[in-house]
This record gives sequence, C-alpha cells and structure tokens, in this order.
Amino acid sequence: MLSCEGTGKNIEQAVENALFELKVSREDVDIKILNPGGFLKKAKVLVTISEDAREKYEKKEQLKKQEKEEETKIEINVHEPKVNVEQAKVKVDVEQPKISVEKPKVQIITDEEYVSVQKEDKDEKNVKTVEPEKLIKDILEALDLTAEISVSEDEKFIRYSVTGENLNDLIGHHGECLYALSSFISSVCKNDKRKKVVLDVENYRSKREETLRALAERIANKVAKSGRYYKFEPMDASERKVIHTALQNDDRVTTMSKGEEPRRYLIVFPREYKE
Repeated sequence: MLSCEGTGKNIEQAVENALFELKVSREDVDIKILNPGGFLKKAKVLVTISEDAREKYEKKEQLKKQEKEEETKIEINVHEPKVNVEQAKVKVDVEQPKISVEKPKVQIITDEEYVSVQKEDKDEKNVKTVEPEKLIKDILEALDLTAEISVSEDEKFIRYSVTGENLNDLIGHHGECLYALSSFISSVCKNDKRKKVVLDVENYRSKREETLRALAERIANKVAKSGRYYKFEPMDASERKVIHTALQNDDRVTTMSKGEEPRRYLIVFPREYKE
C-alpha cells in the first residue's frame, strides 16, 4: 500500500492516523490536504509514500512476502506424514574418514620481547593526528590568503574562527564551502577531548543564524495566513536545526525534514486550518 487517507479533528491528527496505517515515517511521505476540516467537520488528508522512499518500502514488502513463504514451507514440512522407521531401514557401510590433527605450534617469547611487542602496539595506537590550526593555515596558504585564526572552546565544541580580507571564497554560496571545509577538518583532526571541531569564517555562522531565524518567522506568518505549506531549498543540517528550533514553540505551524543528504530539505506547514 503506497497511499492512505487519514481523518482527524485537525490536519496534524489526520496525518498521524494515515502514517500509522501506512507504517511509515513522516519524512518519507507526501501530504495532500483533501479537507481542512473546521466546525463539526473532520480534517482529511491523502498521505502517499514519496518517489525517493518507495524503493525502501517495496523492499520491506518483498522481505515480508519471502518470510511468509518460508513460514508456509515450514508448516508443510511439519505436517508431512510420518515414515515407518522399521520399514525404511537401509544398511549402509560408511567408511569413516581419517582425521589428522596437527598440534598447534607455540612460540615462546621472553619477558623482554613481550614488553617490546606491547610498546609497538601502543605506539601504533598513539599515531599523531593533524592539528586543526596547522591544517587551516595550510589551506589558507594554498589559496594565497592571509588571515588571523582564533580558538574558543566549550563543553562540546572547539571553534576556530578565521578573519581577514577576501575570504568570501572560503564561505561559498549560503556557506556551502564553509560547511564542507568544517566537516573535513572535523573528520581529519581528532582530539583527545572527543570534541567536535568547528570552522567559522568572518563570523558567518552567527550572522547566518540571525538571517535564518528572521526568515523562519516570515515563512511561519506566510504559512499561517495562506494555509499552504512552504518548502525550503536543500540546506545543511545545522541550518535546518536553526529553523526547527526557531519554530518549535509556534503553535500555528509545524516543521519536518525530507529527502536524503546532501539534498535534504525542510517543510513548514500549518498545524490547523480555518474555513
């Protein structure tokens, strides 16, 4: 079943009821509002598994079908007629294979050799990782850019802030280059404190957060007024989180993410509709 109609006292409840029937998650479906509901009227929606998620659920259905077929085979085998053992006795001479077992060779090492082996293993585990600041400097040098690097740290993150002139190329369109560089540096430069390394250029992240919060408020007003959902362009997970957080306490709208990375996007739609 690829689609299902759901009803409820409001749009949100209707969607949840349809999702329960389909046994799918919200981010894997497309939602069509058939009846917004209202006074003494129930809301009605059509929930359809989206194209990019159908293959996943079709595979699940195939697996369930195979499991049922296997269960059917087992039931048939269980109910097969019993064979009279006395009538079916057959004398068979089987030559027992000769098994040759070799004793494992044991290598005895001295205490000094054992300590040496342990030291080598320890040295391999303590391989030095790349220093984030040095890597950032190498990137700047490769791009022929001059900038200053400052470091700050809290309970979860170690932040490296880069300031200077002509650094727009490090940021890219809507921060695409910045986020890619930050992810690369974080994955390459591990640290003993197990904190995530974050790169920022010209205080772009905080400026972008302010812009996204303002945008989220405008979109929420637009959606609540028009009664139609709004679909954002694909964006970074950290940016989607800013919008989710900005609207989580807004009782007029609700948000959800759809799609697969790096093309995952966010949708804002109204919680309830008015006639």
